[in-house]
Amino acid sequence: MRSTLSTARFTLVLLGGLLVASTNAASDQKEATAARANPASLVGTLWQDPGPIATLDLINGVGDKAHAPAPAGKFTFAAEDDSATSPKFDVTDSSGVVWKVKLGDESQAETAATRFLWAAGYLVDEVYYLKTMTVAGLPELKRGREFVSPGGVVRGARLERRRPSDTKGGDWDWFENPFVGTKELSGLRVMMALLNSWDLKRMNNAVYVVGGARHYLVSDLGGTFGRSGDAMTRTKGAPKDYEESEFIAKTRPDTIDFVLHSRPHFLGVVDVANYRERTKMEQITKGIPRADVQWLARRLSQLTGEQILDGFRAAGFDGADLEMFSRVMQRRIAALGAL
Repeated sequence: MRSTLSTARFTLVLLGGLLVASTNAASDQKEATAARANPASLVGTLWQDPGPIATLDLINGVGDKAHAPAPAGKFTFAAEDDSATSPKFDVTDSSGVVWKVKLGDESQAETAATRFLWAAGYLVDEVYYLKTMTVAGLPELKRGREFVSPGGVVRGARLERRRPSDTKGGDWDWFENPFVGTKELSGLRVMMALLNSWDLKRMNNAVYVVGGARHYLVSDLGGTFGRSGDAMTRTKGAPKDYEESEFIAKTRPDTIDFVLHSRPHFLGVVDVANYRERTKMEQITKGIPRADVQWLARRLSQLTGEQILDGFRAAGFDGADLEMFSRVMQRRIAALGAL
């Protein structure tokens, strides 16, 4: 009899637990559905404290080592994206994770850029760089075939963990957003100059609904670590161009202007919309409060020389290129600290 009562009592507890779990799951689903229906009601987040800066792992970044894709891992082709500027396609790894693969001259620069933005506290996509990866079932790509060898061996790949499609909440504008006038947005503007990021179009800024917040981030960082300019002069991931670029344009008692060249060549005026957008873009790095610049400088100055090297190592840079990128980054951080 006692055994029967114990069994019955256990069953009631189990059913009660399942009922609570089911209710909580339904509640979570209801909240998630409501958030997607009215994402503007959620709290906006642009910056989060990553913790003690000197302890951050810039090799693996925001995803940490446990989430990094294995260089020798098994990847299976899913679909090609022929609408993007750079060659792109999706793969699935052995754990079922979907990765967006980008090839070409943006892959290394973008990976390094995410490491330094994350270290400064800004929200970024989870990306990694693999010098080589093998993709099963890889067809003949429409673009990027020069990066593929027989047997599905792909060279120079940036992998970005794909977010659930229902988390995308739109994009955001540099001049109209919830953070205008804050030190966090000012710091992000400085970071764009620090990285020589020249492709600051609205479409390259994403908003994602994550939990109970709207996450604001720069989602395309391929146009970095080169020379800013018009379509004929700008570069990506070019250490010599990065080294020779000017950084600080003008200092005033209360504000600082940083260098960003994005105005199209005068012949580009025929595309009026693009001409206006890229001309206005140059104002993103102008008139930044000195106090906000100093706030960012204090954070970046905590990065060690080894961490800065790791930020570029994570992107596959080595040898003279690694040393040059690291040297310029340290010099620019020191320049910020001197303001």
